[in-house]
Amino acid sequence: GTGRYELGSGDCALGMNILFRKMTLALLFLLALHLGAAPVRAAAPKADLWSRWQMNDPSSQIRIDHSPWADFLKKFLIAGKDGITRVAYAKVKGESRRRLDAYIGELSAAPVSRLRRAEQFAYWVNLYNALTIKVILDHYPVASILRINISPGWFAFGPWDKKLIVIEGEKVSLNDIEHRILRPIWRDPRIHYAVNCASVGCPNVAPIPWEAERLEAMLDKAARDYINHPRGAHFGRWGLIVSSIFEWYAVDFGGSDAAVIQHLRKFASQALAEHLERAEEIFNHEYNWALNDAPSEAISGKAN
Repeated sequence: GTGRYELGSGDCALGMNILFRKMTLALLFLLALHLGAAPVRAAAPKADLWSRWQMNDPSSQIRIDHSPWADFLKKFLIAGKDGITRVAYAKVKGESRRRLDAYIGELSAAPVSRLRRAEQFAYWVNLYNALTIKVILDHYPVASILRINISPGWFAFGPWDKKLIVIEGEKVSLNDIEHRILRPIWRDPRIHYAVNCASVGCPNVAPIPWEAERLEAMLDKAARDYINHPRGAHFGRWGLIVSSIFEWYAVDFGGSDAAVIQHLRKFASQALAEHLERAEEIFNHEYNWALNDAPSEAISGKAN
């Protein structure tokens, strides 16, 4: 009984087999990225409450100043004729970049736990979107956010698990904001129309900052805009095709095709709603991970 365990040939073979499988998965993932394919995210992060951020003050009169973010959005968002809003990343330089960094720094110093709930929601969504754009700018030019592999771990991809900011002494990542704060605290599927992942397939970045007094109206508008665009839902030859968001986060939309379709009907235009009345299941899911980058001909008039 020394407690020592020596590796036999069977153990070595098993270890090599596991290593081979891991390397194969990594190669397949890299190949998918090279070909422009979207990685499978059926096992997207669950809503896992970070209880430390439940603290709030219903009587708080504190207001966070999001005017620097409003200025940034006005300067660098471009609404395309195709219904997709893109960001003029190539034009964000000099003073504009410094102002964005300063705004994020101000959010880092904000007394989040002392805000009322609605103010907190606006805070977290604006921070998420500003941080995402900062990540893109830090690595620009880049074809897709998926290529920004700064998350820790062998098989992690993208920037979402990287701790990007310190708030009230806590290191926080994009996944923390979305899956440990926003989703579990508010339990509102419309959150998925508010946060932006810098991709063509994602709901548009809101053209104005999220505001505590206008949350319901803004959330409903974001839901309608996305659902009634082909990225959100459309009918192909074989049936209903919806965004992969409704697959990755199916639990937030009711957990079944029928529940997702019912959610779509709630925000659908009359034309789409008529088609949805005859839909009983979802035929396929699609998502475009290409960067929501404004083409050069569209940004000639934008200031830096």
